[in-house]
Amino acid sequence: MLESFKESLVSALGNKTAFTIPVLGGIPVADSVVVTWIIMALLAALSLLLTRKLSVRSPGKVQTALEWAVQLLNDFVRSNLGAHWRPFAPWLGTVALYIGLSNLIGILGLTPPTKDISVTAALAIMSMLLIYGAQFRYNGLLGGLKKFAEPMPLLLPINLMEVAIRPLALCMRLFGNILGAFIIMEMLKFLVPVILPAVFSIYFDLFDGLIQTVVFVFLTTLFTGEGIQEET
Repeated sequence: MLESFKESLVSALGNKTAFTIPVLGGIPVADSVVVTWIIMALLAALSLLLTRKLSVRSPGKVQTALEWAVQLLNDFVRSNLGAHWRPFAPWLGTVALYIGLSNLIGILGLTPPTKDISVTAALAIMSMLLIYGAQFRYNGLLGGLKKFAEPMPLLLPINLMEVAIRPLALCMRLFGNILGAFIIMEMLKFLVPVILPAVFSIYFDLFDGLIQTVVFVFLTTLFTGEGIQEET
């Protein structure tokens, strides 16, 4: 019994190849990539559908809800980044939508892309480029370098280590939580396949997935704000 569960779990944890593109000797396309394409198509379709009847004089309920969500995002980014918030809000909002849908899509029986460490690593690398790109963009080369010696030169080695530690922490926190939830759900499905998995899915697939989305976006915004705080 345990051996069969172990085999099924190892199989489920693997990043399976959905199909292979027959060029250059074969390019494997993983399940996480295919599900990401589905999420991208869904976001694009919803963007077109929900914004096709925008009105200034008589906004409907959907437009009002969308404007409230955008205003909430803008206020959050502005409060953390200050005067330079505007270029960052669209990217942070898009990342939040992608991670949120990636974490929730397991409810539909699809494999969450965030269970693939290459996906969370790519998100973390993009966050690192955003954080330190903003630091040098708004402080200049010398000002950006000076940031690594704050609040005192003695902390320079630690601050330089954070260049690698921050994206690693973002990557492993997201990956670890989603992977842990996936393993627990697989155990519940194996032991009690009828009712209990549906109950725990409410927490692991909905509540915990949304929490991890908020944490990733919040930390990225916080780290970015620290790099440009003198200009705000």
